[in-house]
Amino acid sequence: MGNQDIYVGLDIGTTSIKVIVAEYVQGQMNIIGVGSQRSEGLSRGVIVDIDKATVAIKAAIAQAEEKASVKIERVIAGIPANMLKIEPVSGMIAVGDASKEITDQDVKSVAAAALVRNLPPERESLSLSPTEFIVDGFDDIKDPRGMIGVRLEMRGILFTVPKTVLHNTKKAIEKAGLTVTCVVASPLATAQVALSDGEQDFGTVLIDVGGGQTTAAVIHDHKLKFTDVDQEGGEFVTKDISVVLNTGFKDAEKLKRDYGNADSLATTEDETFPVAVVGKTEPVMISEKYLSEIIEARLAQIFKRLHQALQQANALDLPGGIVITGGTTAIPGIVELAQDIFGRAVKRYIPKEMGLRHPAFTQALGLINYAAQLTDIDILVSSVLPTPSLSRPETKQPTAETPRRAAAKPVSKQPTPETAEPKAEPKEKKQSWLKGFFGNFFE
Repeated sequence: MGNQDIYVGLDIGTTSIKVIVAEYVQGQMNIIGVGSQRSEGLSRGVIVDIDKATVAIKAAIAQAEEKASVKIERVIAGIPANMLKIEPVSGMIAVGDASKEITDQDVKSVAAAALVRNLPPERESLSLSPTEFIVDGFDDIKDPRGMIGVRLEMRGILFTVPKTVLHNTKKAIEKAGLTVTCVVASPLATAQVALSDGEQDFGTVLIDVGGGQTTAAVIHDHKLKFTDVDQEGGEFVTKDISVVLNTGFKDAEKLKRDYGNADSLATTEDETFPVAVVGKTEPVMISEKYLSEIIEARLAQIFKRLHQALQQANALDLPGGIVITGGTTAIPGIVELAQDIFGRAVKRYIPKEMGLRHPAFTQALGLINYAAQLTDIDILVSSVLPTPSLSRPETKQPTAETPRRAAAKPVSKQPTPETAEPKAEPKEKKQSWLKGFFGNFFE
């Protein structure tokens, strides 16, 4: 990788689309632009209307371009874990003459040999990650190039997804005038930033609670070993509030952000707030505890289903415990609720970068980190896939309207709160600093 590269992460979520532009200068990442727009054309993490999704992607990209003062042409995209399959693969080729060194082409050939398998017509290979190479019986080799051998073997992990999911994502991005340089299974990207090196090594359960769905992933030995997707998320919490309190969806979302708590034991009946009820001219006073019970019921249901799936996979005893992230985890009390249901230590991951200190930005940030840490071997192996080839980014040119800042200069133009959703209006009730913080940035 060169001294200066530009990476653009594109997180196409059910409720919002986020774009992060990062500049890597001598191994250090600087966030130089962020875009965030309300999603259109998505249902439970999957694009169901390509044209609507394209419009939303364009808007988010335009916002990020304005902040970063660069023209965005290439993006790293996340693919949801819906119906993701993980399977070990292996391949072997004869290198030829015993005095011949193993080359890039040999690596590509052995990777292609590992892909020789009959996939169902409705599925497509998403990514192939090498775990080790074996040269004439000598194993645990990470890069065999330059070595001399007669037989070359590769063992790896293949991820496959439904063709519809992958095609719709790529098509929407291409229609927005962008080139997909890398597609990544979302849990893999999220783990890059949400989990420490030790947590990825010893084993950790990572739960991403998004707007339209919740994804649980098991990371062990720095590899994605298991995923389970629950088709409910924060948007369903909002719908519950809307139905139970007989209020509009936008009002319900505002109530969740401003007064919501996932732990009913931490709330009281004494704290009340007005709710605009459909069919009534005057607002109805609702207690904080009643709202909390509505939120808690839905989130508890999601966590209990995931608990059952993780228990069947024997994943709950991993040393790393459980890490939660995603926009919905901004609700106060969700960590305590998760700990009660899973019976394990739970912590919430929030990005530390200025302007991104909200769990909704975790995946987009992870996409950038994933692409930046790719090795030449990873790129060579992935080049045999039918999906876009992984490649190093090119240095972007500044837009004509705004001169580009010097690369070595610290980033002074950090994303502003307008990057996320609009701030909530002033509230009649005094809130804690924690609720106020999450209320302003909630997904």
